[in-house]
Amino acid sequence: MVRAIVGANWGDEGKGKITDMLGETSDVIVRFQGGSNAGHTIINEYGKFALHLLPSGVFYGHTTSIIGNGVALNIPYLCREIQGIVDRGVPKPRILVSDRAQIMMPYHILFDEYEEERLGKKSFGSTKSGIAPFYSDKYAKTGFQVSELFDEALLKEKVERVLEQKNILLEHMYHKPKLDPAELYQTLMGYRDMVKPYVADTALYLHDALKEGKTVLLEGQLGTLKDPDFGIYPMVTSSSTLAAYGAIGAGIPPYEIKDIICVVKAYSSAVGAGEFVSEIFGEEADELRRRGGDAGEFGATTGRPRRMGWFDAVASRYGCRMQGATEVALTVLDVLGYLDELPVCVGYEIDGTVTKDFPVTAKLAKAKPVYEKLPGWKCDIRGIRSYGELPENCRGYIEFIEREIGVPITMVSNGPGREEIIRR
Repeated sequence: MVRAIVGANWGDEGKGKITDMLGETSDVIVRFQGGSNAGHTIINEYGKFALHLLPSGVFYGHTTSIIGNGVALNIPYLCREIQGIVDRGVPKPRILVSDRAQIMMPYHILFDEYEEERLGKKSFGSTKSGIAPFYSDKYAKTGFQVSELFDEALLKEKVERVLEQKNILLEHMYHKPKLDPAELYQTLMGYRDMVKPYVADTALYLHDALKEGKTVLLEGQLGTLKDPDFGIYPMVTSSSTLAAYGAIGAGIPPYEIKDIICVVKAYSSAVGAGEFVSEIFGEEADELRRRGGDAGEFGATTGRPRRMGWFDAVASRYGCRMQGATEVALTVLDVLGYLDELPVCVGYEIDGTVTKDFPVTAKLAKAKPVYEKLPGWKCDIRGIRSYGELPENCRGYIEFIEREIGVPITMVSNGPGREEIIRR
């Protein structure tokens, strides 16, 4: 059986914790898209970790963690991340890297930085992890697959061919130093030695695992609203964040995905630029940011303060629909215990008309939030383990959200720890 864990919103919904928790009953955990540009924060018996490339199931001895073919593979970063958790007492995880995964090249990161610099005030708010240049090259067919590292003649010729084009851009568009093919080739030889112990035909491995009745967990990065097709384009990421893409990014049949757990945050937050209808500012936002999550609302990768907002039912319902959610995990509910009342965005007013459907970006830019206010519960709910023990107003908030998004909320997270979860 295959389950997918994906985000309904802008990312930062707390997927890492849910993956870590469900990893206990999984045999294989797969990262199927994205790269080291967004992190998952996990708290368990080993400590607190911010993982970027590694799947969130690496803390269990019985699991195999897979970096799928859809991932932007930063090889030195992956090796540092593995070493980083081992140095902190985590047993070395079993990791397989797809031989069809494409390699994040050193120049992808440079081009990301140079382009943001060139755009100035019109920049995308990139994490500068090389993601857009990486996926551009993948689809322009000038990327490098892991398997190509093991054919030296082919690799040498391709490096020279690709750098001809890159050096024209570096010299004439960005006015930066050119790249040396011999030097890049040597760097890639180093990458080959680093990744060699992990390389496998992971699609075949997954095919066999499913035939044997194993449980596979697909772990998505970011959320629906950062998807290049269905998100707030162009302020999106460059790989699909939808559960449907898990079939492609892992190399499994789409009909194998039976359960899609969509992680929804009890309020809204976003890192980076783009439309954000229920955004709040000033002291109101600062207070929520300070209390948010375990360490406040700051990006796990960049450390940037996240933009804050109230729960957006329009965006979350759309996010769950596009993911094909079969169930919802509602996270960071414990953060909201200080509020007298909770505004929930239930509609968007666009040109004088109220809609409950999430619009395209051009219309989104004109949208004003329509709020309904719910009473707060004014107490700390951490430590509560059964749904019936939650304060009445807290249950009312959960049930209101459930009605708005139209998907059953089966898990409620009321703290950052693996065991701080209420199952409904």
